[in-house]
Amino acid sequence: MIQLHDKQFVPFISAKEIDFALTKMVAQVEDDFGDDTPIFIGVLNGAFMVVSDFLKKYKKPCEVSFIKMASYEGTESTNTVKELIGINQDLTGRTVILLEDIIDTGNTIEELKHLFKAQNVKHFKIATLFFKPEAYKKDIKIDYVGVRIPNKFIVGYGLDYDGLGRNLNEVYKLAE
Repeated sequence: MIQLHDKQFVPFISAKEIDFALTKMVAQVEDDFGDDTPIFIGVLNGAFMVVSDFLKKYKKPCEVSFIKMASYEGTESTNTVKELIGINQDLTGRTVILLEDIIDTGNTIEELKHLFKAQNVKHFKIATLFFKPEAYKKDIKIDYVGVRIPNKFIVGYGLDYDGLGRNLNEVYKLAE
């Protein structure tokens, strides 16, 4: 058990399980895009570890960039998404693969889909390490999912609770 601020968290997903899920996702993307050179877009802050480990496994040519969005305060979604840092390169005709740490309500994904479709990309795909189907409220296809999880608040492997826990190499869920 670990303590972050005023809350306790218990082990939930091991580093080995995370590595397996990322390896599977990379293989799927490599199979789907063959000789194409995709640009992977990581959503900061949470996806920095996902992007890093994903790209270490990805053996084909690719590019990477980041966008920063915010939709959480504490352990609750605000249901409002703000773009804090945007993409400043031309993506016209490119294959864009969004790399997310977690998708729950889908509010951020919806905002990002509109943003990238407006840039006339060739393909727009969504990959997420963690997916909460019970919390998902949108009708947008998630193309690559590492691990489906229940609607529990988690930290670690890039995910935080008010700034703490991002550096953990395993995932913990809020103790009940």
